[in-house]
Amino acid sequence: MFGTIRKHQTWLWAVIITVTIVTFVIYFGPQSRVDSSVRSANHGTINGKKITDQDFIDAYREVHLHHFMMSGRWPDEDKRSGFEPERETYQWLLIVQKQQDLGVHVGDQAAQQVARQMLRAFERMGVSSPQVFFDKILLPRGYQVEDFERFVRHFVGIQELITTVGLSGKLIPPDQARSLYERDHRELETEAVFFWTTNYEASVQAPPEALAEFYTNQLARYRIPDRLQVSYVRFELTNYLAQAQSQLTNLNEIVDLNFQRLDTNAFPEAKTPEEKKLKLREKVIEQQALNLARAKALDFANVLFAFNPPRPENLRQLAESNQVPVQVSQPFDRDSVPLGLEVGADFAKAAFSLTTNEPFSAPIIGQDGAYVMALDKSLPSETPALDQIRDRVLADYKRGQAMRMAYQSATAFAQSLTNSLAQGKTFTNLCADLGIKPLSLPRFSISTRSLPEVEDLVPLSQFKQAAFGTPPGKPTPVLSTRAGAMLLFVKAKLPLDTSKEQTELPAYLAQLRRTRQQEAFDEWLRRESETGLRDTPLGRPQPPPKIGAKTASAS
Repeated sequence: MFGTIRKHQTWLWAVIITVTIVTFVIYFGPQSRVDSSVRSANHGTINGKKITDQDFIDAYREVHLHHFMMSGRWPDEDKRSGFEPERETYQWLLIVQKQQDLGVHVGDQAAQQVARQMLRAFERMGVSSPQVFFDKILLPRGYQVEDFERFVRHFVGIQELITTVGLSGKLIPPDQARSLYERDHRELETEAVFFWTTNYEASVQAPPEALAEFYTNQLARYRIPDRLQVSYVRFELTNYLAQAQSQLTNLNEIVDLNFQRLDTNAFPEAKTPEEKKLKLREKVIEQQALNLARAKALDFANVLFAFNPPRPENLRQLAESNQVPVQVSQPFDRDSVPLGLEVGADFAKAAFSLTTNEPFSAPIIGQDGAYVMALDKSLPSETPALDQIRDRVLADYKRGQAMRMAYQSATAFAQSLTNSLAQGKTFTNLCADLGIKPLSLPRFSISTRSLPEVEDLVPLSQFKQAAFGTPPGKPTPVLSTRAGAMLLFVKAKLPLDTSKEQTELPAYLAQLRRTRQQEAFDEWLRRESETGLRDTPLGRPQPPPKIGAKTASAS
């Protein structure tokens, strides 16, 4: 199927921004080290079938592709994902084996359709065609077209397994679906009372002995983590703008084509179509200039990595010979970026992976250019004395005391409200007597996904749990918020909008069936894993992750 793409290109998209997100040479990508790291390893067996080196390598590549296609980020770029390559590789191997055992066969047409859907999601990243995707995204990571084809076929096979194995999940009677719809969509009418921390901070007293005790008890909060300083060279985007513009000979055409694709919220500062086109033109040029800066940084890095032995001072030596200025960063920790640098979290991650034996980074792409860095200095963790950070400690102490006072006031109000309601008084009357002005919240249901009035203060799931666990005419328990405390009074549970139900119920039932189907598949896979993976290095595997039943868009 995919072997004919380069020759015929029968499903290329319309040309969009010609700038692509380029990953670095294979040397810098984790995929380049896969073969050697697993070669001749004892991978065990799945259901009695030996796992070969090639089986493991193929699955290892596919689970990385799966993560990238679902999230738009490679696992090594997505530290919050909890990605465990070994566990997910064995899980994938088990699923592939089950596809073979159950005779799941994926035809070319089905695979092509899913591949198009996957690649289309990357248009927003500047990937203008399947050819660009393969050349600029996959190949630099060490993937071949065959890897992508194999992944797509197995991905589609998973959907077939979900459909087959999860069939029981689709058997939801319409009456049950209607009952669940009513549960999820019946709205509450509520009023909220907020007790703000800021109303109490001015009255907080901070005796020296109390402040010292607070500081001692909170030492871990004030401990400065391990930090680094790095020396770096930056290939600035602005140095390549003129060259980028000269290379974009079809710039006007690119802008015109992409203008039609623009999200209506793009470039909100632009008031007219002409201004939006101008902003888009600048963006295209900047991205092309960033590509050029990236290429220069890559050339520099390739020479730098050839130094033997590798020493941090090699970076300065090479930079001086190339007349590129060298700078030293401000100290930074793992969870921050150096002050003054327009870089992302990948900069700190790369910096903290440097060692004396491997002191150089691959090029890191920032907003203002491409960076290559070398380890300069490690700064150990330390705890500053109270006198050095007294203002910060005092602010934290006052905030904590004010938070406690706000919660106590909310608790006292809740008790007064309970007593007043028992005496036949109303919520409105009590608020008036105490000079408190409640806030009427928009109506919401269990299915509500956003409620700006409260979700910045308390997790929406926690808020809804308290609200729907409270009978109408009663107050919820006091909720601690990020800015104090709050209490919600449930006025009424409103009747369901029957006309809206008739319109939405079919789609709700379809989504409910898909969810139940996935759950049934996950349970089946969990049972299969208990026996199928026990003779692998995983031993007793954890419950399997939910292998995506849908294609997520890249972000």
